[in-house]
Amino acid sequence: MTIALHYIFDTPNDKLIWDVGHQTYPHKILTGRKDKIRTVRQGNGLSGFTKRAESEYDPFGAAHSSTSISSALGIAVANKLLNKSNEVVAVIGDGAISAGMAYEAMNNAGDSKTKMIVVLNDNDMSISKPVGAMRSYLAKLLSGKLYFSFREILKLIISSFSKRFSAKAGKAEDFLRSAVTGGTLFNSLGFSYVGPIDGHDLDTLIPVLKKAKESQHDGPIMIHIKTKKGKGY
Repeated sequence: MTIALHYIFDTPNDKLIWDVGHQTYPHKILTGRKDKIRTVRQGNGLSGFTKRAESEYDPFGAAHSSTSISSALGIAVANKLLNKSNEVVAVIGDGAISAGMAYEAMNNAGDSKTKMIVVLNDNDMSISKPVGAMRSYLAKLLSGKLYFSFREILKLIISSFSKRFSAKAGKAEDFLRSAVTGGTLFNSLGFSYVGPIDGHDLDTLIPVLKKAKESQHDGPIMIHIKTKKGKGY
């Protein structure tokens, strides 16, 4: 997932904002800190979190969880005021997104139709096993894998038809989404939701991130990615 994000987005011009520290180690390796990665959390070593003074690739100094969407929203709004066109991406975990600050940020982003991307890194892990309504909801989305496959087929079919037909097909897609997953909370908050996607399948993930970057969607985009922490080790 981290490789795909850096492959598609032009950091540090595009702003990549990570929630909490444990997600950032691959990011640090890919942004010129590979030789010092063994010094993480040691005296005079690399910070365990993103740190603005440490690298231009760290646009926000995160420590507490659930702050990334709020930070990204602030940067995206500032970009709009300054007429900047660079992308702003927040990466947040399934545990962190259950906090009130994340809901507040999503609500504000959707209501203001702010152009930004939120990547939900869903690995079913946090300090303790995630519980509650959000965890149950994400599990329901993941159980609807049939929907994502069917939707991709539907898009291939309607891509050759007129825009008028495509608009009607879009309404049919919304109905299908509701039928399979019971609707999406993120769409209700004003986000364009994409997923779930296998975060370890670069052949799928990279095109999705590319489309999100190039999208002319008037508002925020949520990309739901399923990953496994430490996969392969």
